[in-house]
Amino acid sequence: MHRKVRIRLKETNVDLSRVNLHTVDFSDVWIRDYGPTFVINRSLKRTAMVRWNFNAWGGKYDDQVRDGKIPNIMNRWLNLPQFVPDIILEGGSIDVNGRGTVMTTRSCLLNPNRNPSLSADEIEEVLREYLGVVKVIWLNEGIVGDDTDGHVDDIARFVSPSTVVCAYEEDPADANYPALRENYEILLQSTDQDNAPLRVVKLPMPAKVCLDDERYPASYTNFYIGNTVVIVPVFGDPNDDVALKIIRDLFPDRNVIGINAREMVEGFGTFHCGTQQQPRI
Repeated sequence: MHRKVRIRLKETNVDLSRVNLHTVDFSDVWIRDYGPTFVINRSLKRTAMVRWNFNAWGGKYDDQVRDGKIPNIMNRWLNLPQFVPDIILEGGSIDVNGRGTVMTTRSCLLNPNRNPSLSADEIEEVLREYLGVVKVIWLNEGIVGDDTDGHVDDIARFVSPSTVVCAYEEDPADANYPALRENYEILLQSTDQDNAPLRVVKLPMPAKVCLDDERYPASYTNFYIGNTVVIVPVFGDPNDDVALKIIRDLFPDRNVIGINAREMVEGFGTFHCGTQQQPRI
């Protein structure tokens, strides 16, 4: 795989002197969830990692629990200070605005298959201490087909300190309609860390992405934000272009690219799930 990646990068004229490739044994690609969350101290110009505990999405996949070792392996070459909250949390279950507000869901973080001994107040205290946030916005349920018990990155994302895109289902007959409408209403009533109202932008949902009777968690909010690009999952759906236009308007300084993620979502995630950024100071 290492060799194949190098060949692919060379074919597309990537300057390999600017790329470090580390080969690590793993079970599945979803590093967003088992990888570290990076935090920074701007005054000291230091980066650190928060290493959460990982139990494979509430104990659903015994063969993937071992991916929880990846942050320690990464730190052999990163050599960063580590903070260890000693609670179970996946990176896809939280989304921050970089100013002191975090969004998450009750269906995931308060699920008894994660941290059954902790209350919502206790989890909020951990988020404040280890993420440096002062405000926690609790959404409720995730989307149908999401085996993570409702990660927030499939339903709502910060695109600026005060703007949130929110997945919204227009069809009342669709199974996602009630939960997504409820989350949208919660966000309309929510404020940021300074008690200022959020700007909430609706993002449409694609039609059902299914195989036989199994519905996959297809959502346009699972995009990845890079330094100069935004990579958006698309599904060969009429709403692909609608979603891309909305996201392009929200990121005028970045190149917004849609990539077909049909095969990827059959593994129950897309681009945000399969990436984990390290911030630049």
